[in-house]
Amino acid sequence: MSKLLTIISSEEPEVRNTALAEVCAELTLSELMEECAVLDRFRRETGNLYSKVRALCFLSAIYRLHLPPLLPADRTGHIPVAGTDLLLQRRFSEAIDAFQLAVGEQGASEALSSALAHGYHELAFDALGAQVRKAVGEVKGNQWMFRMGHPADHPLMVSEELLKRNADGVRPILCERTPVRMDLSHAGWSDIFFLGMDYPEGAQVLNVSVDLGVHDRKEQPAPPIEVRVRVIDEPAIILRSVDLRASARVESLGEVFDFAKDELGLLKAALIASGVVPPGIEGSGQRLESLLERMVGFGLGIELVSSVRGISKGSRLAVSTNLLAALIAVLMRSTGQTRSLGGTLSESEKRLVLARAVLAEWLGGSGGGWQDCGGIWPGIKLISGVSAGATDPEFHVSRGRLLPAHHVFGEDEIPRSARNALQDSVVLVHGGMTQNVGPMLEMVTERYLLRSKREWEGRLEALELLDEVVSCLKKGDMRALGRATTRNFRGPIQTILPWATNLYTETLIERVEKKFGEDFWGFCMLGGMSGGGMGFIFDPARKSEAQSALGQIMKDAKDHLQTALPFAMDPVVYDFQINDTGTIAELLASDMSLSEEQGCALNPATGNAGSAINPAGRSQTLNMLLQEHGFDQETHGRLRDNVLSGHVSLQSNRLPSTAQIGDVRFDEVTDCRAGSENLSRESSEIGEAAIAGGEIAVVTLAAGAASRWTGGAGTCKALNPFASLGGRHRSFLEVHLAKSRRTGLSLGVEIPHVFTTSYLTHGPTSRFLDEVARYNYEGPLFLSPGRTVGLRMIPTVRDLKFAWEELPEQQLDPQQQKLRDSVRSGMIDWAQAQGEAQDYTDNLPVQCLHPMGHFYEVPNLLLNGTLRTLLQLRPQLKTLLVHNVDTLGAFVDPAILGTHLASGQGINIEVISRQLADRGGGLARVDGTVRLVEGLAMPASYSEYGLSYFNSMTSWVDIDQYLSLLGIDRDSVMANDQEQMQEAIRTLVNRMPTYLTLKEVKRQAENGSLGVFPVAQVEHLWGDLTALPASNCGYFLVDRQRGRQLKSPAELDEWVARCATHLEGLCVWG
Repeated sequence: MSKLLTIISSEEPEVRNTALAEVCAELTLSELMEECAVLDRFRRETGNLYSKVRALCFLSAIYRLHLPPLLPADRTGHIPVAGTDLLLQRRFSEAIDAFQLAVGEQGASEALSSALAHGYHELAFDALGAQVRKAVGEVKGNQWMFRMGHPADHPLMVSEELLKRNADGVRPILCERTPVRMDLSHAGWSDIFFLGMDYPEGAQVLNVSVDLGVHDRKEQPAPPIEVRVRVIDEPAIILRSVDLRASARVESLGEVFDFAKDELGLLKAALIASGVVPPGIEGSGQRLESLLERMVGFGLGIELVSSVRGISKGSRLAVSTNLLAALIAVLMRSTGQTRSLGGTLSESEKRLVLARAVLAEWLGGSGGGWQDCGGIWPGIKLISGVSAGATDPEFHVSRGRLLPAHHVFGEDEIPRSARNALQDSVVLVHGGMTQNVGPMLEMVTERYLLRSKREWEGRLEALELLDEVVSCLKKGDMRALGRATTRNFRGPIQTILPWATNLYTETLIERVEKKFGEDFWGFCMLGGMSGGGMGFIFDPARKSEAQSALGQIMKDAKDHLQTALPFAMDPVVYDFQINDTGTIAELLASDMSLSEEQGCALNPATGNAGSAINPAGRSQTLNMLLQEHGFDQETHGRLRDNVLSGHVSLQSNRLPSTAQIGDVRFDEVTDCRAGSENLSRESSEIGEAAIAGGEIAVVTLAAGAASRWTGGAGTCKALNPFASLGGRHRSFLEVHLAKSRRTGLSLGVEIPHVFTTSYLTHGPTSRFLDEVARYNYEGPLFLSPGRTVGLRMIPTVRDLKFAWEELPEQQLDPQQQKLRDSVRSGMIDWAQAQGEAQDYTDNLPVQCLHPMGHFYEVPNLLLNGTLRTLLQLRPQLKTLLVHNVDTLGAFVDPAILGTHLASGQGINIEVISRQLADRGGGLARVDGTVRLVEGLAMPASYSEYGLSYFNSMTSWVDIDQYLSLLGIDRDSVMANDQEQMQEAIRTLVNRMPTYLTLKEVKRQAENGSLGVFPVAQVEHLWGDLTALPASNCGYFLVDRQRGRQLKSPAELDEWVARCATHLEGLCVWG
């Protein structure tokens, strides 16, 4: 039998928990390919969810990590377009078939392996999501909601008590107050649904319900979540969020299921999951008014209001999930689905609220862990996975049930003195960071299924530590509790997922340790990642001092790192107390809605679409920025007219349909991979002599704002401390300096290093470098500020439709796809209302500007005087190595530099063998000429996956040949004739294509809420220089470790496995 199939099928724990990597390390290429074939047949045939998903994850990991190193280095493959199209349509199994057929035709290759790895990964998580949604729908108490499709069949009726008016003619309000949760044990993300369903004996969490008050405001701790419902005299549903200052009047069923229309998606999801508007009625064509008449009465409706005090979304305190639970609970109470309107809920009612909160999360396109509804239950509780029994719907599908069991500790188990000790020792904070934990939870699930030895040992250790934490609580020994939670954070948590920590958290812990010494007893991470909700445990005698100190420590650390890491709010120190009731409701006689009490009533028509927050003198500030950064009003006017007329558009980006595009031959690139005969001793000696002679400088393109890396949080990617290398977190910027330092030290020279910046990143980068003492870099270090900017425009409807209808994109699951379609409909209305191709100025000034494309990064060296300074410092300077900030493997390799110098070419651009994730064009033969083609220019009739090589953007630039291309020379640069240089650059730009691109920007409204809007901008791109014969370009094929770009945190696991050790070997840390 297959070794890997034995692992999946075995009931013996020691076999079942064997690490995939250990088995793969012993297999040959042919044996590994045979194992893949067996696993693929098995995943098609098995009906067991766990077995299917683990087989899929094994296949994904094999094709991603274990197979590529065994494949012939010189074999390039082509990923079939049919397969990539199927991936975009979420037809993952069919896509895998297409890729397997290509393997049979072409032979195995890294390109096809990357495609198969992605297909199997997506299929695994698609199966997981489908099963969780199915299990939620089968929970007793939820089933009827999926069958009900007509208002006449609605079984729910609003409570008579909510319909009665008092003597003043006012109806009562039902108010629900709910605490949030903090998890002291964490237990290795074991509450993620699949982990709990597959490994119930290992799914355990110690969870505490807490009330909060902001420390500086001297607030008495109270449940931070409050929701209210009442009957209103109109046949509609009014939704209000006090903290978001948003409201909506819902008059149709379609609006209830339209989660993306406004910021009230949680309230809408609660309406559906509570059964008020059952999911089965979606798309029925029925009227909301009829539904309300059946449930509330003729001409009546309901108002639902929510409020969260002092905590942001993404806090790691499960605010969103507990808010969902509170909303569902109050709606269930109001419609007779609980034994009483007020008071606490029974255990069975709490479990039904939990099941429906899980349903609401999946309806909204998210989904966390089952402990997140901990605030529904009171006090301190142990939440544990439960094995599936014969009567459970999960039986024969998974080893465990979807929902866990809750054991609430009584005071006979954890006495009041111990509870007081916990409250007297823990300082609860919100560090201000907010992060999308979705990709991280996928990593945790995949790591669990692959059973790496360290991860599995960490998971077992986490269970042992849970027992220790419970024991410490029972004894009231907070010093020992702090030691245990700190060991959990340092050990199991970071073993299971290294990305759980970050430089901000490590800085806080280090500074607290330094200030409080032995009186600092420990640290506790709350939720999926650190930096948001966190607990610091102190000697009670110093807690008050610690609360004050932590506020300042967090502020100082955030001030230093706020442009490097994603912060959503200022740090907060809380006072907290254990909540001993859980969620609780009461009937209020007041006729005042919560939104009116808070003075936040909004016009429902405009509550989500206020004007952007604009500081005084915004227009003047924008004009100053445009002038300062080289804005050309005349050129912009011509471009705007061309965009409106369609001469510059997404359609015009593409090469003509008559263009003959084909792949290049291997002999049309210079092989510069490790072991290539082109990297001879002679080329190394040429390169070493050039380095030692001061003839090389490095230019790192660092003008970007990390939109993909942080989800649009507006940070500087160069400053992001993305991973721990050499024992501490390192930023992209520090890594690049460490590589230049190592090369320079090896040859006794200090290499000049330049980081290009933009109007967004120059100030933060300059300040950050000063604060870290420029990482003690010994060589000349420069920042090259951008001198060319454009003004964004409102997109045309033509371009929006082209982007959404003509360009390939990933389809989402049905619920998320519906959300996206709704958003897009609103964006078309917005563009028409704003005026197509008009200047985009209704935002913060820096959001209205845009860089004009990476073509300008090298010309900016001329315009801002950086090249002139370099030539004054090193008159012998001949070559620039230009590369992206996220191309971490790029460095001044003497052998490649020597090969460049020997070639005599003006620009040599490094390319890598293409994999599935490499999007954005590539090296092609266009009408007989070898050149780079940008992804924007690819015609619909030709897929970039037909091109073997991807452009890494790393370029070796001969300074004199580049200046000659511009029509100037070194004397022109030294004379600093700005008018001459600007005209030279403008003349070159006119020989190149102009691209239109659409970007998403965040826009803050008057109510403080954020919206995301599409904007149009025009760009010129570096790769198009290769179409000009005078550029004298060549192409170097380099190893993937050197040429790959790290674009997203979701790539970190694979990057560490394949590249981190190699990168550390290139660095000397300052």
